[in-house]
Amino acid sequence: MNNDPRSVLPRIVLASNNPSKLREFFALNTFGIELIPQHALCVDKAPEPHSTFIENALEKARHAAHITGLPALADDSGLCVHALGGAPGVYSASYAKLADDKQSDAANNARLLEELREHSDRRAYYYCVLVLLRHVDDPEPLIASGRWNGEILTKAYTGNGFGYDPLFYVSDLQSSVAQLDLKVKNTYSHRALAVADLTQRLENAW
Repeated sequence: MNNDPRSVLPRIVLASNNPSKLREFFALNTFGIELIPQHALCVDKAPEPHSTFIENALEKARHAAHITGLPALADDSGLCVHALGGAPGVYSASYAKLADDKQSDAANNARLLEELREHSDRRAYYYCVLVLLRHVDDPEPLIASGRWNGEILTKAYTGNGFGYDPLFYVSDLQSSVAQLDLKVKNTYSHRALAVADLTQRLENAW
C-alpha cells in the first residue's frame, strides 16, 4: 500500500486570489504537490459569510473544489486583538470598510490604531486555519491551524509584508513583521505554522 500523500493528491487548487498570500504559499510549499492558483482555472472569489475562520476556509475550499473537480486547499486568516474582543478577526481584510467604506491595508491599519488609542493592552495574534478537501463532498477534510503571538505598535514600521504587518511586533525577533526578510517571516509566521501542521496531518492521515 502506497502511503505517500503525493500519490493521492498530485495536484490541488489553491483557493485564493490574493497575490501576497499566493507568494507565501508557494514559498511554503513543502507538500511535494503541485499547487495551482484558482485564478489559473477561472475560479472567482468565494463568499465568506461566516463569523469563524474555519467556516470561511471550508466555504472557499468547497467553492474551488466544486468548480474545478480537483482537491482544494483554502486558508482563512486574520489578526485578533485581545483588547478588542478578538477583532478584527475574520473581518481583518475589510476592517476599515465596515466603518467608512474604505478598503486598503493603510485604512485598516489606521482604524486599528484608532480603536486601540485608549487601550494599554496591545497583545494580539495572527491566526491561520487551513482546510484541505479531497473533493467537494469530502466527509473528512484535513484541518490545520497556526497562531503567531505579538503586540500592536503605536505606529507603523513599513517594509515588506502586507495587511497588518507594519503594526504587528514580535518581541522574540525584535521587529515588526513588515521589517522581516520574507524567509524569516516564512519560518515563524502563523501561515508557516499552519502549513507545518497540515504537512504532518497529510503524512499521518492521508
